[in-house]
Amino acid sequence: MLSNEVKEKLISIVTKDNFDDSQVERLVYSYDATPNFQSMPDAVMSPRNSAEVSQILKVCNEYKIPIVPRGSGTNLCAGTCPTEGGIVLLFKHMNQILEIDEENLTITVQPGVITLDLINKVEEKGLFYPPDPSSMKISTIGGNINENSGGLRGLKYGVTRDYVIALEVVLPNGDIIRTGGKLAKDVAGYDLTRLFVGSEGTLAVITEATLKLIPMPETKQTMLALYQDLSAAANSVSKIIANKIIPTTLEFLDQPTLKVVEEFAQIGLPTDVKAVLLIEQDGPPEIVERDLLKMAEVCRQEKAVSIQVAASEEEADALRTARRAALSAIARLAPTTILEDATVPRSEIANMVQAINEITEKYELTICTFGHAGDGNLHPTCATDARNHEEMERVEQAFEEIFEKAIALGGTITGEHGVGAMKAPYLEWKLKEEGIAAMKAIKSAFDPNNIMNPGKVFAKDSKKRVVITK
Repeated sequence: MLSNEVKEKLISIVTKDNFDDSQVERLVYSYDATPNFQSMPDAVMSPRNSAEVSQILKVCNEYKIPIVPRGSGTNLCAGTCPTEGGIVLLFKHMNQILEIDEENLTITVQPGVITLDLINKVEEKGLFYPPDPSSMKISTIGGNINENSGGLRGLKYGVTRDYVIALEVVLPNGDIIRTGGKLAKDVAGYDLTRLFVGSEGTLAVITEATLKLIPMPETKQTMLALYQDLSAAANSVSKIIANKIIPTTLEFLDQPTLKVVEEFAQIGLPTDVKAVLLIEQDGPPEIVERDLLKMAEVCRQEKAVSIQVAASEEEADALRTARRAALSAIARLAPTTILEDATVPRSEIANMVQAINEITEKYELTICTFGHAGDGNLHPTCATDARNHEEMERVEQAFEEIFEKAIALGGTITGEHGVGAMKAPYLEWKLKEEGIAAMKAIKSAFDPNNIMNPGKVFAKDSKKRVVITK
């Protein structure tokens, strides 16, 4: 717990209204969306500006108090669970859109801005911010940047890091620095902007971001390709890309996912097929029409049993919304839902899907598989019960084999969820000992007292998902 001296110093920075160390408030921020991780912070603080963040970090650095920057807590790697106590920083006051610059096609925001609010605001001006994580209705830009969030449109447009062109960050010693700018070109020094994106709150606190915007696409169309063969559906993904077509969205849903999503959304999704590809293309009307025809032909060649084009934008939006609801739908099956992400080269999607199914059968589990197949990012999701310790052992073994298979296929242990505490035990599989050492050197240079989100990213001994309390 914090000493009275430290508490008084912190309260003097933000006022009593923005400091809370009550049992209730601490409990509220003791977990995020990751199952089976929970740990009590010592206090929760809500700074009102960058200067207050700087002062907080100076105090915490002096007394070696952990700091956990937190958005909406939607992350799935225990990245914002305060596993070593300390201060959880909230950004409810720092939630303003500061500027939309239509001349330079940028938007400057504070970290607490909700992703969908930003998207809607720029679309009012005929502009487009592509990153669209499934949690965008409640996730914040600060959280998106810390996790380098992806989304359904990532195949064509990339992920969050591709749109972050400038940052204001507060370093652990309290220094405020700015990186990047409203520039198409900038090679002055190290690319610190890219370094902070995806750093999961382990290097600094992001207090402002300038994001790149692009013109709104003229039109878009959505279609479903239905399959009775999982491998055929997965093969279609790589064949579409091999035909030099890059759709906006290319999503994969297996039959177990289809069934639970349709029961949840009730929009008429087919549940009598083994798999579905949700495909969307945007751009000039003639290009969209041409690409949809080509993709439909590829899907038919790969044994699609039916191709259905959405008749209206309302129908297309219902399909996209249903896909985004996959996690919520699966969560209805059992008390505990563990959603993972493993990414492989697009050419290995079919092999990865087959491996997930084999592993599921081997360990006698319920695993639904869906995800951003176009960029190789699959989400095997297990419906289980954390109270069943024997089954949880099998869940751990299954996911360990899934991660191992992804790496063997030239992939990685996470494509968009981050490492946090959840994937830390597996990171060395991907980066090797030398890569971990290089990352630790960067961490130590920025944060020698290890106050920034400690216990995350770097491996612990245990590979088990355990409830952590403090």
